[in-house]
Amino acid sequence: MELTHEFTVRVPVDEAWAALTDLERIAPCMPGAELQEVAGDEYRGVVKVKVGPMTAQYKGVASFLERDEVSHRVVVRAEGRDTRGQGNASATVTATLAPADGGTRVRVHTDLTITGKVAQFGRGVLADVSSKLLGQFVQALEADVLMGAASAGTRTTEAAAVDEPVDLLATAVWPVIKRVGPVVVVLVVVVWLLLRC
Repeated sequence: MELTHEFTVRVPVDEAWAALTDLERIAPCMPGAELQEVAGDEYRGVVKVKVGPMTAQYKGVASFLERDEVSHRVVVRAEGRDTRGQGNASATVTATLAPADGGTRVRVHTDLTITGKVAQFGRGVLADVSSKLLGQFVQALEADVLMGAASAGTRTTEAAAVDEPVDLLATAVWPVIKRVGPVVVVLVVVVWLLLRC
């Protein structure tokens, strides 16, 4: 599945580029993610995902496929496997940075393949959830990295919460209601009309 997102940060392009291509520095801003090791060009870690009462943990590796500082374009490949063997995920993420109103506009295109429990949510819900998670990432990124609110090893209280597993069920509730709400209303009206007859 392909997902496209865009966000703006309030720093110049060169500063945003330096931060966004420093995976060690931005990993703490990613919801549910923990960077555990850097081995050469590979970044190894885990992402914790919660679905209802169950928690899944994906152990994986990410590496740069392309890093073009002149055009401010970066391509990252990430692959992870559920530690219980109940699914896996892989993604190729392409980000392009451009100046925008004194800040930087970042366009992110993700080619995502996912199997297992998380895949049951479907493309529409996953797109909405990824938008919300990206918003949380950008908020933590600006607070802790880009605005200098935290130095290495020190993070704000708001960003500290990203160590918790990403609760996909809670994150997906509103997108699901938005999609099925009108159908439920129509069904209720139809049942009510049938009962009156």
